[in-house]
This record gives sequence, C-alpha cells and structure tokens, in this order.
Amino acid sequence: MLATLLSAALQGISAETVTVEVNSNEVGDPKLILVGLPDAAVKESDDRVLSALSNSGFRIPRTRMTINLAPGSLRKEGPCYDLPIALGILLATQQLHAAEIDPWLIAGELSLSGATRPVRGALAMAQLARRLGKRGLLLPGTSAEEAALVEGLEVYRLDSLDAAARFLAGSLHLAPLPRRATPDPPENGAGPDFAEVKGQPALRRAVEVAVAGGHNLLIMGPPGSGKSMVAKRIPSLMPAPTTEETLEILSIHSAAGRTLQGEAAGPARPFRSPHHTVSDVALLGGGTIPGPGEVSLAHLGVLFLDELPEFKRSALEVLRQPLEDGEVTISRSAGKVTLPCSFMLVAAMNPCPCGHLGDRHRECRCSPAQIQRYRARISGPLLDRIDLHVEAPALSVAELRADRPAEASARIRARIQAARARQRARLAGPTTAAVNARMTHAQIRRDCALPAALGDLLQQAMERLALSARAYDRILKVARTIADLDASAAIGERHLLEAIHYRNLDRRQAL
Repeated sequence: MLATLLSAALQGISAETVTVEVNSNEVGDPKLILVGLPDAAVKESDDRVLSALSNSGFRIPRTRMTINLAPGSLRKEGPCYDLPIALGILLATQQLHAAEIDPWLIAGELSLSGATRPVRGALAMAQLARRLGKRGLLLPGTSAEEAALVEGLEVYRLDSLDAAARFLAGSLHLAPLPRRATPDPPENGAGPDFAEVKGQPALRRAVEVAVAGGHNLLIMGPPGSGKSMVAKRIPSLMPAPTTEETLEILSIHSAAGRTLQGEAAGPARPFRSPHHTVSDVALLGGGTIPGPGEVSLAHLGVLFLDELPEFKRSALEVLRQPLEDGEVTISRSAGKVTLPCSFMLVAAMNPCPCGHLGDRHRECRCSPAQIQRYRARISGPLLDRIDLHVEAPALSVAELRADRPAEASARIRARIQAARARQRARLAGPTTAAVNARMTHAQIRRDCALPAALGDLLQQAMERLALSARAYDRILKVARTIADLDASAAIGERHLLEAIHYRNLDRRQAL
C-alpha cells in the first residue's frame, strides 16, 4: 500500500516542497530503503523511526518498504523527515486510518522514545504552506510556536508520534495554536545605553550620522578608547523593526537553528560580532546545502568586526558583494541560493600594530613601514565601501571621572527616527531603498544635487584625496543624511564638508 505525505526541505532561508512516499508489502528481504538524495542525518532516520514506532506501541513492519523523498533532484538534510516518515509507515501498514492527510504539512525529529524535537526553518515551512494553500502544519513544540507567527494557517503542536497519530485518526482533539503576534519592542533603557559612554563627542556624532542613514562605519583608536563599548550600543539607537522586518529577521535565525527562545526571541535589531578567526564560510554562509552566515544573521542590524586588520584577507574580501548589493549569492553542488544581508557594518581597529600612534600618554614604537603594512591589510576596495572613518582618541582621566551623564540613547534615537522618516518619504516608490545608504544612482542624482560652488568643492577634495567614483557617491549619501538630521531640504556647505571629513583614512593616505 502506498502512503503520501507533504513535508519541506530548507533551501537557504526558504522552503521547498518535499513529498514523502512510503510503499509497503514489497517483495524482498524485510528492510527499509530510503531514496531521494538524503544526507547522512536523513539516512539515519530509519533507526530513529523504527525505535520510535516500537516505543510508541506500534507494530514494526516485517516487509520490504521503500521510502522516497521527492523530488529526487533536491538534496535533503537534517532529521525533519522523521515524523512524516513514521506517519507514512503507519498509513502504509494500515495501523493508522486518517480522515485527511493532504491539508497538512508535517515535519519533526523523533527521539527513540517517540517524543518530537524541534526542527530548523519552521517559519519558512509555514510560509510555504500558505503559498500552497494548505490548511496548516503539524510541528513539534517550539517549531509550532514559530510557525504560529504566520497568518492564515492552523498550526498544531504535537509532542509525540503517538499524539500525531491519534490527532490524524481523529481520536485526539487539539486546538490550533493562537496566532502569535511578534514580540513587543524592548523597553527604552533596557540594555546598553549611550549615556554610559564618556567623552568622545566626535565619535558619538559620527555614530549618529551612520545610524541615521544606515552607513558603514570604521572606528580607529588606541586600546581602551571605547571603540567596542560604542559599537555594542549602536542597536539602542536603531528604530525598532516593523512587523515585516521582524519576520525577516526571525526567518533567517530560524533557518540557522535559532528558535524564538534563543537569540532571535525579540524584535531588537541583530548585533553580530564574529571573532577575527572566523572562516569565509562562517562569515558569508555556505555548507553542503547553503545556509546563512554571519552577514545574513546580521540582516537589518549590525555586523561588528573588532580588530579589523586581524581578520583574514579572504574573509574581508568576501564582504564586498554583500556591502554593495545587500544580498549574497552562494553556489554549491547542491544548488544556488541568494540570502538577504542588508546590514550596517561597524568595524574597529587600532591606528598601528602597537595601538599607541597618536596617544598623548604612550609612545608608539612602530616604524612607518610597519604602520603601512598593518593598514594595508584592509584593501582599498573594501575601504571604499565604508562611508565614515572616525578616530576615537584615548580618554583623559578627567573625562573618565566626569559625573555629568552623556546624552541617552532615547534622545539620539528620536533624532534618528525623524531623519529616517524624511528618507522614507523621499525614497518612497518602486525601489527597496529605505535609507540613504541604499539609494540608487538615479536617486543620488535626484536627491543629492549640488550647486556649482559645492560641486567644485567636492571636485577639489576628490582630486586631492584621489578618491574613487564609489567614494564620490558615498560622500553625497552621507552629506544627504547630515542634511536630513538638520531637517534641511538641500545639502549645504557644512553638510558636505562634514561628509568629506569622514573620509579620514583617505585623507591620511593622501598626505
């Protein structure tokens, strides 16, 4: 007898339909044959499934059975097919008589006892079920809670194989999980606040400009100047994500195996800070079946790279496409996927190998050649893609002792939200740009037009600093953001001069 159920395979952060076919009573030696391009974890499902069936009180089949995961051209990975395979065996051996099986998309890992365990990508599976017009999903605990974020579906939480079989047979009556609203934004003042940052007025201003326009930022300063402290407080300045953005963030984290009870539990913007020993694949994404890396996990949030020159050159160079396009395409033998990665890059570095160049209290013993080699670890094309370069000087004892609190994150965030509202109103249209950093060339020409005098000023700066065409566009974008913070309809001279000033490393190299 043939039984057919619907499941899904995770491809990047989206899901593809997988049909689980179980055929029983075949001629041959009693065994399970699993086909359909499975990986090692899927191949091991037969042992888990047989133990789960036995421990749940069901009869283990004593005939040859073939289990096909269609389509055969799509590679399957992970233990998410345990539950549909077990239910398919019960249907094919007539131990389960289900009134209806077609309306459900089913996934779940089984323990040897028959209990279910969560699977990755529940949000993607729910979105697939809605696209297919299915009634709903049957999933384990926390996976079901994730899927309940998607409207228009019935999601049932099934904690064991026995419960799933009785539910399909109609002997167990369950209520679908109520649709779960996206979590409320964290309260103001929760988490690190900019009021804790001592001194550094220039750095604080650069951070405000960067966040207001979604620009990439490089902070250079000696050890102990507060670079990491400032970077970790940047998410407190960013507006809370919308419902659609929250679903995007949670979808990526769900595909990476992080549930709602993990890092993606709230709607706060992601903050990712990989160590400088991170591999290219871990940073960009990949694997046998490509999955999200750090750049995608930072989508709509912040990717912080501390000690930037210490990262491998190859790891830094793979950031070029994500920084430019806001997405990354990964090709593997199992297929090609495109993952979203529209993030704000914040990088920090010392001014020299010893870290004391320009320090008023400690002497730098690095030679010019050593300093040059150290900074040359960051390529020109990557530096071009960082809009603001700012110095964070060492703090004096008087600044550290100051009792006067600095401006809090809430007040800075209010100015940033006002600036971003101006950008949304100006950039509204068929394009996806929502902040100045993502403006197209046509939008730059329209919204960043300069009068002749300012155009001549920018030309002189470009020629003296030997800047690229990309740097030219980025200066205009930053100037537009500074004007938005000032509620100015046009870019003024001081807006442009401040934007040019933020090409700090370009100015140093030109001297």
